[in-house]
Amino acid sequence: MDTGILILRLLVGLLVAGHGVQKISSHLGGRGLEGGTEEFRADGFRGGALTALAAGGGQIGSGLLLASGFLTPLAATGAIGVMTVALTVKWHNGLWVQNDGYEYPLVLIGTAAALAATGPGAWSLDAALGLTPYPLWWTALVLASGVASGLLTRLVLHGQAPAAPQTVARGER
Repeated sequence: MDTGILILRLLVGLLVAGHGVQKISSHLGGRGLEGGTEEFRADGFRGGALTALAAGGGQIGSGLLLASGFLTPLAATGAIGVMTVALTVKWHNGLWVQNDGYEYPLVLIGTAAALAATGPGAWSLDAALGLTPYPLWWTALVLASGVASGLLTRLVLHGQAPAAPQTVARGER
């Protein structure tokens, strides 16, 4: 079980961190801070470079914490928060990623919540420092705090409420 949790933590944590690196630099295929700023502005967010830096920094920090298994509830809360914002941006496109939907952010939210529920496993900094096990009730707190912080961010930094999902007729795209 610890091997599976380690693989999951590394995969999800490093992907979330890499996504943040792309927001603020030209590494990993990113378009630099200017490109991250443009992306947020195109999605209707205020704050310019500061928004891109906060999002990128939040993704890098929470991703690296998840990958290392350090302060896992905090890491999961951060990942859930930034991915909730991403979910709200893609909400109007429906679920599926091939339509630019929210499938991928939803998977990352679910995975971060699952890691909060299972804990980081034996091969983690939390375990090495004696911080585990975390009580199961933390999972509800992590999920609620992460989603709430993402929705609050959307409310404060975006000009309008997320649009309701639209259904696409078969054969249309």
